[in-house]
Amino acid sequence: MVRPQKIVMYLSLQRFILSLSGIAVFAAIGLAQESFISSPSPEPAALPFSTGETLSYEGKLSKIISGITVADLTFTVLEPPAKGQMQVKAEARSKGTLLKLFRFSFLQTIESTFRPGARVYQTKKLDVQKERVRESEADFDYGELRVTYTETNPKEPMSPPRKIASEIKPETHDMVSAIYRLRMLPLQVGSLVELTVSDSGLVYRVPVKVTARERVKTIFGKVWCLKVEPDVFGPDRLIEREGSMVIWLTDDARKIPVRSLVHSPVGKVDIKLKAAKNLRS
Repeated sequence: MVRPQKIVMYLSLQRFILSLSGIAVFAAIGLAQESFISSPSPEPAALPFSTGETLSYEGKLSKIISGITVADLTFTVLEPPAKGQMQVKAEARSKGTLLKLFRFSFLQTIESTFRPGARVYQTKKLDVQKERVRESEADFDYGELRVTYTETNPKEPMSPPRKIASEIKPETHDMVSAIYRLRMLPLQVGSLVELTVSDSGLVYRVPVKVTARERVKTIFGKVWCLKVEPDVFGPDRLIEREGSMVIWLTDDARKIPVRSLVHSPVGKVDIKLKAAKNLRS
C-alpha cells in the first residue's frame, strides 16, 4: 500500500516545484553555448499574471493502479496586502480514490507574500493530515539575512512551538513564490537557472534547466510549451530520495504551468491544469 505521507509529500503544493516550483544563479560547466540567466534578471514590461488569476489542477497517481485521482490543487492570486507586493494562496486537497482506498485525507494551504521577481516576505501554512493539524509561519528578515520558521499545534496550545532559523540569500523564495518567479523569467531552450528556496525553515538550492520546446495537449488546445526540469531530488535537495520532475510552461508571455510529471519510488504523479480563470490577456 502507498504510504500516505509520501503521497502528501509529492502532491503538496510546496513540492509542486516545483511543480512546481524558479530561479537565480547557475554555473553552466561545459555548456557555454547555452543561455545563462543570472540574478537579478530583467523584469518583463508587465507581470504575466494579475489579481484574481486562478489555476486549478488535478493530480493522479500511477503505480500498481493506473491513474487514480488523489488530489485537487489550486493557485489563486489575491489582492496585494501592500504596494509592490503580491499574495498567492495555494491549496492541495485529497479527493477520490485516495479517500476511498487508503482512507487517508489531507488539506494543505499556503499563503505566500512576496515582491514579484525579487523575494518572499512571509509564508503561512496550514497542514492537516487526518487528525494531525499543524500551523506554521516563516518570516524573512533581509536585514539580518535570516528566515525564522515557527510551527504550532492548534490542538495543543500549551505545547511549545517548534522553531527553526536559517541563513538566506538577498533573493529567496518559498515554494509558491518560486513558481511565479519562474513565470517571469525570459526562458528559452538551454536556459540554466537556480533559485534559493526556503521550505519549513530550511534553505535549498534549486537548479532548473529548460530542456526542450514541445507541443502539449492542454485545456487551451495543443500549444507550444517549454519543458522545464527542476533538480529537487537527491542529497541536500528538497526531496532527499531518488526521483525526477518535469514541468511544462506555455511558451508565451504568461508561461502558465499546464502540466507537471513526477517520477518517484511511490509511483508516477501526473498533475494537469483543469481550469483557469482571470488570465492576463
